[in-house]
Parts: sequence; C-alpha cells; structure tokens
Amino acid sequence: MTETDFLVMRSISKSFDGTQALKNVDFSARLGEVHAISGENGAGKSTLVKILSGALSCDKGEIFLDGKPVELASPLRARHLGIYAVYQEFSLIPHLTIAENILLGQMPTTRIPEIVDWKAAFTQAEQILNKIGFVGIDVHSTVRQLSVSHQQMVEIAKAVAAQRRILILDEPSAVLSQEELNRLFALIRQLKEQGTIILYISHRLDEVFEIADRITVLKDGQLVGTVKPQESDQNQLIKMMVGRSLSEIFPARKPPTGEVTLAVKGLTQQGSFSDISFSIRRGEILGMFGLVGSGRTQVARSIFGADRFSEGEIRLNGKPIHPKSPQDAVSAGIALLTEDRKRDGLVLNCDIRDNVSLSSYRLLSRLGVINRHKQTAEVKRLVTDLDVRPPILERLASQLSGGNQQKLVLAKWLLTHARILILDEPTRGVDVATKVEIYHIIDNLANSGMSILLISSELPEILGMSDRSLVMREGRLVGEFSRAESTEERLLASAAGVGQ
Repeated sequence: MTETDFLVMRSISKSFDGTQALKNVDFSARLGEVHAISGENGAGKSTLVKILSGALSCDKGEIFLDGKPVELASPLRARHLGIYAVYQEFSLIPHLTIAENILLGQMPTTRIPEIVDWKAAFTQAEQILNKIGFVGIDVHSTVRQLSVSHQQMVEIAKAVAAQRRILILDEPSAVLSQEELNRLFALIRQLKEQGTIILYISHRLDEVFEIADRITVLKDGQLVGTVKPQESDQNQLIKMMVGRSLSEIFPARKPPTGEVTLAVKGLTQQGSFSDISFSIRRGEILGMFGLVGSGRTQVARSIFGADRFSEGEIRLNGKPIHPKSPQDAVSAGIALLTEDRKRDGLVLNCDIRDNVSLSSYRLLSRLGVINRHKQTAEVKRLVTDLDVRPPILERLASQLSGGNQQKLVLAKWLLTHARILILDEPTRGVDVATKVEIYHIIDNLANSGMSILLISSELPEILGMSDRSLVMREGRLVGEFSRAESTEERLLASAAGVGQ
C-alpha cells in the first residue's frame, strides 16, 4: 500500500457455510490504473469484487477510498461512491430498450419532471455508444433482440454512462469477438486516461498482460502476490495460480496410428465455407484454428447435422452418411460440444442427472420408460470419472462453476457412446487449473480410440493438444501442419493470409 493508492482493502475475509472464500486479503489500486485480478475458479476473485461493489458484505476487514474508511452496505451505496461492476451475469432488463437500460435511473425529462424526453434519451444513449466506440447498435431495440456480445457492450456502456471512479469488469471478453475486444481495450485506455480505476478479471492471460498495469493473484482465497506485467511472464503467473509451469499444462502426445474414421470431402455451405476436405484417424486429435468468422463453427455444425451443407460428402468408417439433424449424427456416433455451453449445451434449471442424460434417453429407457437406477449409475460414473464438483446429482447446472458446467456437457456426449467428438472452444471461460483437467480428459479419450476435432481460437491450446493442425480463413481450408511443423508464427500467418 502506498500514499498514491486511491482504493485500499485491508485484511478482507469472507466465508460461506464454513468455507473460507477470502482470508486476510490486502488489495489496492491507483487512479488511472488497470489492475487485473487473476486466479483459478474458487480463488476468491469474484467474492473480492462483489464485496467492493456492495453485493456482499465482508466478515472482517476495512475498505478505504482516498484515505477515508467507507461502508459498502449495498450496490446502491457503492454506486453513490462511484463504484460500478459489470459481471458475467448481465443485469439488463430484456423488455426495455437499449436506451432505457443505459440511462436507467437517469432518463432525461421534459419541462415536466415526470415525463420522459424520449428523443433526448435515444440521442443521449446513441452518443454514449458512439463515444466509447460501440457503434452500429440500434438504441430503439429491446435488449432481448441483441446478441450476447452486444448485450455485453450495452452493459459496459451503462456503467460508463454513470459517474464512476472505479469500474469492475468480470470476464468482459468471454463473449466478444477480436474486433469487439479491440474496441473494449481502446475504451479501457480512454477511461484510464480520465483517471478511472479499472479492475479487470479474466482467465485469458494474454489479455491480462496486454492491458494491465499490475496483476494480483489469488489462490484458495488468499493473496499470493502482485506483479507488473513487464517484470513477469505467463509462466510465472501460472505457477502463482496453480503451482505448475506452462510446460506441464499439456499432456505428452504419441502419434496416432489408427485407421481413418471420419473423412470430409468438398464440403460446401453457400455463404459460410467452401470445398472443405480433411480426415481424422482413430485416436487422433485434429486441431482447427482460424480467426473469428473463418467458418470453423459452421463446418462443425454441418458435420453434426445442425446445419445443412449444399455440396460434398461425409464418410464414417468408409461409409457415406447424410446427417439431416443432430439426432442423426448422434445415432451415427458423432457428438458436438458447442462453444456456448449455457445456450446450446445445458438446461441450466435442470439438475446434473437430467443434463447428462439429455441425449441418451433412448439408451436409458425401455418401452418409453426411463430406468432410473441405470440412469443414476451411468451419470454417477461419468461425474466421478470427470471429477464434476460437487458430485451431487440433484445440483442444478446453473449452480456449478463454468469449468464444471463444461465437464457436464462433455459427460452428456460421452454417455451417447460417441466415437467422433467435435470440441468447439472446449476451455472457453474456464480457469487454468480446469483447463489442465480438460486437456488430460481429451488426451485420455483420444488414447482410448476416440477421434477428436478440436476447434479453438487459442493458439497455445491448438499447438499443445493437436497431432495435426488445420487452418481456416474466410470459409476455406488454407493450411495443414504436422505437430512438428506447427508453430504460432506459421498458424497465425496462415490464418491472416500473410506471405501467401
């Protein structure tokens, strides 16, 4: 702590039902600073910022703003002091317009105070979005009409529109494209110049090193340390978070020797991708890399029968298949773990047992009646094998961490006895420790003979896990590299069309 620290949190402690979420954590930040908070799931990051934003009270500790002690008894009190938070779970009101959401509580009025000046409201909201670089959003639209990434932009605009001295961003980039992320970083730099404190939480270490002035690491509810990006590297940060180095994250892979199981030839979908051909062997992990909009996800959805392709063929174990629906693909032994687990992978208000069983009721039923004993036994086996925590089958999916939700989706597809597994961004939004677990699960599945198509926008993941790597650009397959040939420079150059 120094005299220049505007925000000081001392000896912050918090427990839930006997579990210590934070223990004597000290934290500070200066005006005009981007201070990142890192750590695996359960490290205490969200608990710390929720205490700062007034959403939670601490059991012990003190908070000072500009040298003065403050009581943050509620989010309203925190906002009065200039503290605003943008969480992963949006607080927008779906049926209201974008303008109403951005200006909620501060709508302009006519000469009669009780009457809203709608023209001024829409103009003001549009000016706010334009000023912070989030252009092209119709402020007359309702929030429910927006994509998830645009909802995130509105959520950020809502916080920026207020008089804030401290802005908390909790995993803001999880749903943003690279272009949208660039806009966000430009906004963060703009706010920094204005003297705003930005507290930035993200699992993506490359982002943290790009945008942060300091990085504080928490582990098991305790402070590990604070470092400056220019005096550290990702390897050191990972060691601080999980106690192991970057080189230990990816399992050692042996070259696959099995026969071809899945072959795609000349696959085309008008407007999305064209003339895609590749094959996967039994026991192989085939990586697919490409920038946002390259067509990777559309190819995966077509193989899975979720979207139709106009030309080409798919062969499974040498025989042509024509999946017209996901059910056809599942029956053929193909599974797809989608990039958005909450929207496409899970029923959040259902429990673990029903979520894992979602695609396998035929296997668990006889004459249309579910065998509950068999269902419970099969789900419990997978929950144990994948180390889903807590292993309580009655627990709702919405109550699990992001990493455990991802394991749940994986368990759902493993229960179908799939032999071809397509993984679209399998570690999105999970911490480093859970990533390591998922990587070893994927490795074990490949070693058991499963064929895996791994789609990812994280180059270290592609390089660390893939036996071969494909690169897509603008709907076409533009590169194929063996594990020995695969480097970050080669794959990025191929994806961007540099030197070709």
